Amino acid sequence: MKVLILGAGGQLGWELLRTSPKAADINAQNSSQVDFLKPDTIRDCIAQYAPDWIINAAAYTAVDRAESDRENAYRINHEAVSVIAHAATDQHSRLVHISTDYIFSGRNYKPLRPEDPADPQSVYGMSKWKGETVVREVLSDKALIIRTAWLYSSHGKNFVKTMLNLMTAGKSLNVIDEQVGTPTWAKGLAQTIWTCINKSISGTFHWTDAGAASWYDFAVAIQEEALNLDLLQAPVSITPVLSTQFPTPAQRPFYSILDKHSMWQATGITPVHWRAQLRSMLSEVK
Repeated sequence: MKVLILGAGGQLGWELLRTSPKAADINAQNSSQVDFLKPDTIRDCIAQYAPDWIINAAAYTAVDRAESDRENAYRINHEAVSVIAHAATDQHSRLVHISTDYIFSGRNYKPLRPEDPADPQSVYGMSKWKGETVVREVLSDKALIIRTAWLYSSHGKNFVKTMLNLMTAGKSLNVIDEQVGTPTWAKGLAQTIWTCINKSISGTFHWTDAGAASWYDFAVAIQEEALNLDLLQAPVSITPVLSTQFPTPAQRPFYSILDKHSMWQATGITPVHWRAQLRSMLSEVK
């Protein structure tokens, strides 16, 4: 099985590489090799490798910057994805495309199902929704779209590592407690992707770890688990605050619990609570 991973330099790409099946022939490409702002590099790579599967783990993810950098956000999250989808069709390749909870507004305060209507509130969210749409239109049953949220890993920049650095520096923290979602270890998502490929699953699904948390809950758990593992020497004060204390250019979903039941059923994967996954990741960091 030949698998092309686009965005191999990111945290999900890194996890995909270290969890890849031994029998898979992997071609891993990062942004310096396949530039999503240069469509010919995408077409050439896919044509030369002719993969059975393409995993698109690349994206423009600077949510706030996208509000003033609209053109590049759409070029990477929509136009480049269209190029991938058409090139996949030419090579008879299947595609796994990673999307986001930001395609929803998160204002209905109930778990979001894959079939729920999109309502993006930001340039980033809309650009990702456009990317999803073109994948479905071009590839139909040869595409798997997985929406995820609150991703972190021991590799790359993310909320967990930022909190650890601030806590290590002994700084008191103010963390938003009114935005609710599910922290997701990228390693678990990577393993799920490989399971989906093995089972040739197609369609639109959601994947995060199990359970729910606010950003404040997440920060408190990071500190507790890090103290238990001796990654921190002393606790710092963590105060829950409203999102108005941290105004941002882009609107974020207030409630982005993704309903994963259809994915659990399709894959047969047993859900793992986000706190157990956090503990595993921090053990890895140690």
